[in-house]
Amino acid sequence: MTPLRLFCLLLLCSPLGLLQAGDAAALRARHLALAEPLANNPFQRPLYLESQHSDSLLQGDIYAELKQPFSVAGPALQGIEQWCDLLILHLNVKGCQASGAAQQARLKLYVGRKFDQPLADAYPFEFHYRVEVAEADYLRVLLAAPQGPLGTSDYRIVLEVLALDAQRSFLHLSYAYRYGVAANLAMQGYLATVGRDKVGFSIVGENASGEPQYLDGMRAVVERNTMRYYLAIDAYLGALALPVASRLDKRLNDWHSGVERYPRQLHELERGTYLRMKYQEVERQQGQGAAQQ
Repeated sequence: MTPLRLFCLLLLCSPLGLLQAGDAAALRARHLALAEPLANNPFQRPLYLESQHSDSLLQGDIYAELKQPFSVAGPALQGIEQWCDLLILHLNVKGCQASGAAQQARLKLYVGRKFDQPLADAYPFEFHYRVEVAEADYLRVLLAAPQGPLGTSDYRIVLEVLALDAQRSFLHLSYAYRYGVAANLAMQGYLATVGRDKVGFSIVGENASGEPQYLDGMRAVVERNTMRYYLAIDAYLGALALPVASRLDKRLNDWHSGVERYPRQLHELERGTYLRMKYQEVERQQGQGAAQQ
């Protein structure tokens, strides 16, 4: 795999995260501070997205209200096995394997292209998995990979969930990574070729016709992938009320429907192509899980 191809996949699929996590009080204060943008935004849902690109760091954050109470969302997002069921919804995640417990818990993610391919052709990422805080009204989960290819490092994903009321929770999803000289060169190659026409969600101005002009470049990459992973969480939680046998169909269809709400930023595959690919990948993942037992 060439450096450019590899870096494109990392940009599209690597789970990332906050360099510092907060606590329940900080997240509750953040919810109050975001009352206006959560109520009035272009996402058609109570959601706020922000990103940053400084020196060697890329980071994206989503804050969103969930329709599930904490009593549902909190337990559903704690188990390491559940994370494999969640992450496989992303079109570039080809497989996921969970192993170990407590301090030895690991999540091995295979990142690949937007079509079905053998795991041997995908790039493996191994994350340390830890539930950092699990309280009656607040959850914080961390996944961290200290090293990546092409001089990248400090890959993290941080998920926080806070109880709001009997029907709703508040979610904060953050991801980030650091990069060096080799990765920076690959970034520039990506932006000049595969990613040259792609945009993010932040509006930075208007064009001559008065239409919104969206952010591009590396922050746009972070914003698109923050949204993809948020949509995976939302689709995963949204199917929990169904019988187990019916959940996968709903999750896959809901993830694709969520992506297609933002076609300018996120459209990649038609529904039928996505579903065929994912059913095959999920079947392979389930088969591997059974073989490990």
